[in-house]
Amino acid sequence: MAKESVKARELKRQKLVAKYADKRKALKAAGDWDGLDKLPKDASPVRLHNRCRLTGRPRGFMRKFGISRVTFREMASDGKIPGITKASW
Repeated sequence: MAKESVKARELKRQKLVAKYADKRKALKAAGDWDGLDKLPKDASPVRLHNRCRLTGRPRGFMRKFGISRVTFREMASDGKIPGITKASW
């Protein structure tokens, strides 16, 4: 499980990206690269990283479900994901 501070940092980045999205788009369209440099680094969507919603694990993320492969496997074997059972592996 990821540390709470790491999850909070990622959430903070998501909020910054959303806040500066329109401004970044306008600066890019105008070709104002100096203006883009003055924005916070974490306002760039490239700096976001997908994390498991339940555990915060950054690797093995399954985009379709929004969770990591480890969590997915545990939930599937417990029968918490419909249509996917241990026997269907």
